[in-house]
Amino acid sequence: MPRLLTALAAVLTVAAGLGVRLLWDGPVPKYAGDALYTVLIYTFVLLVAPRVRPWVAASVSAGLSWAIEFAQLGEIPPLLRPLLGSTFNPPDLLWYAVGAGLAWVVHTVARARLAR
Repeated sequence: MPRLLTALAAVLTVAAGLGVRLLWDGPVPKYAGDALYTVLIYTFVLLVAPRVRPWVAASVSAGLSWAIEFAQLGEIPPLLRPLLGSTFNPPDLLWYAVGAGLAWVVHTVARARLAR
């Protein structure tokens, strides 16, 4: 994937997360934010390794999201809580998988189109 396209995807992911928080209340922005958090990690994986296969990027992004969530069972330093969270919430694990799966599909489609 071209790095410029990947960087644009990261910016759009952040914009989508902020937009969801502005437009909705309740669980929608919470769980959409979880999915988008994993999508953002996915874009970072692509920035570091642009030729990575979509299933690998999805596995790494979901795995990292889950690792961060499970780390919340312990003590997260106050300085890192805005980035890593502070409270373990089991449903978040599902939404991280949703984000990784959606990013996997979009990445696969984009690769196919760029290959043509």
